[in-house]
Amino acid sequence: MENESAAGTVGIAAGGLIEPEMAMALNVHSSPGVYALLLGAGISIASGVKTGWGVVEDIVGKVAAVRDPDNPGARAEAAADPEKWWEANTSEPLGYSALLAAAAPMPASRQGMLAEYFEPEEGQEDSKGPTAAHRAIAQLVKRGSIRVIITTNFDRLTERALQEIGISPQVVSRPEQIKGMKPLAHSQVTVIKLHGDYADLEQRNTVDELEIYPDELQQLLERVLDEYGLIVCGWSADWDKALVRAVEGTRSRRYPLFWSQYGRFSDAARALTAQHGAVVIDGKNADELFTGLVSRVEALDRLTTAPITRDVAVVQLKRALPDPLRRIELFDLVDQAVTQITDRATAEHKPVSSPPGAWADTFGSNVRAYRADSDTLLHLLANGVFHDDGTHDHVWRRTVERLVRLRDITPGAYNDALEKLRHVPALLATWTIGVAAVLSRREELLATTLYHPEWAAPHSGHSRLGPAWTLNPLRVLDTDGLHDMHPAAGGNKYIYPQSNWLKNTLREPFRLVEPSDAAFQEASVRFEFLASMIAMDTGDDFRAFPWAGEFLLDSTWGYDHNGLAATIEAELTDTWPLLRAGAFGGLSRAQKSLAALTEWKAKHGRGW
Repeated sequence: MENESAAGTVGIAAGGLIEPEMAMALNVHSSPGVYALLLGAGISIASGVKTGWGVVEDIVGKVAAVRDPDNPGARAEAAADPEKWWEANTSEPLGYSALLAAAAPMPASRQGMLAEYFEPEEGQEDSKGPTAAHRAIAQLVKRGSIRVIITTNFDRLTERALQEIGISPQVVSRPEQIKGMKPLAHSQVTVIKLHGDYADLEQRNTVDELEIYPDELQQLLERVLDEYGLIVCGWSADWDKALVRAVEGTRSRRYPLFWSQYGRFSDAARALTAQHGAVVIDGKNADELFTGLVSRVEALDRLTTAPITRDVAVVQLKRALPDPLRRIELFDLVDQAVTQITDRATAEHKPVSSPPGAWADTFGSNVRAYRADSDTLLHLLANGVFHDDGTHDHVWRRTVERLVRLRDITPGAYNDALEKLRHVPALLATWTIGVAAVLSRREELLATTLYHPEWAAPHSGHSRLGPAWTLNPLRVLDTDGLHDMHPAAGGNKYIYPQSNWLKNTLREPFRLVEPSDAAFQEASVRFEFLASMIAMDTGDDFRAFPWAGEFLLDSTWGYDHNGLAATIEAELTDTWPLLRAGAFGGLSRAQKSLAALTEWKAKHGRGW
């Protein structure tokens, strides 16, 4: 019943027309920089970092254990009621400052004592680190949605999350810093630590210490509460009397107050939300609240922001590529291009069945649509992989990982050849990455690109295999369908229509990195050959099938293929880039694979 009465303060969302978290996203998106965050201890719980009072309890327990070493229960007794134990055994009032001054009087010893509570343990860098909520907040700061963060916590998780993405926050943890601070509107983000920083003896933790804030801090707090909207998360309002009074004393709010509550709703919190007609978001922990907010704000971005053109995207990628501070910008650029493909890869846009007699038209329409949807991504991959030094290889591989999943769900009724076309974007991406790697002499990238991600059709019973097998063009693009949509000159048929179509349709994305048609043709043929070698590297004879491309012909486009096998054979040493990167599992298997491909060509191909 407690939560039900709290929900009565929801205000604009109480009628159920808009859910509270959706209302918050709409307001944050429409008013960037207007909302400040008020964060309490609840946001850091998942990190494993103790609250300020938790540190006090623990240190008091340790002092008690040292004071009475023969009593095995001394620590537990003191930690059960630290204030009572401290009052009974010392002449000083219990507080963070007094406790640390007594337990660790010198700065170095104090830092060492506190480090175990706030810094990762040696060899466990992932411990006591920023949570998903902290990182989501950092993303909101990066996009300009949030510029002011008030926190009662004295850990440095918020600062660390911001620094991870290249943002240096203005941090105010002591009253004397306020006079020289940059104006809030001129700072990318200001973190106001109401209770100080963990390494600072000016910490405020006890009930008495939290009763009144210093004048400078009180004035800054009142200014933020008056000028900004407020999103509250992880704060119970139970102990911070000065902060409760400041929120109570705020004049009629200019912007809505959003209050996220997870667990018990205190009387003080209930009174504040009722006073300000707050929008209460109930039952969401900090990670859920802020990651959800980022997702919803980004969804609104996609509705209101005109997509950048393909050529502008390529320019942005080239600028971000060498800059380590823009790695997230590059990631987002490529990831958004993938999202454009996945959003349109539905049965509505790309049917997996067709009326009688319309199969050929549906096939051709789907193939052309997948290619059009992938255009920006293919240009980004061709230019990105070619100019990269390996720093962003995980970004290129992620594109294939996401696109392969387009066939993870089996549709109800489908035509087999049309359903397989859902892997066309993944094939186009893999082929582009592979040719760019060959052109830039980074063939070691193929050792991961063609082996991962592994995939198997749902409910097929087949083992999971990498792109060298699952994205073999013959398994994705139906031969008859390609003949109908892409006939050769004079109405003839291409011997290897998949290979011919891929080279033709992917020539344009490579114009900037390789203007020579002959050099592009040579790189394409070599990639098909290397992909085929990997495809032959399996103990399953059924799966051992090459990418039957034009490299199997004596020549195409005036390029002689007869010497390619001999060239690869001469390269096969322990230092061959693919072997050094882990392909084939060793030299002998690579040689065996080459021999198998040679034998297949002798039986099925033309010339050599």
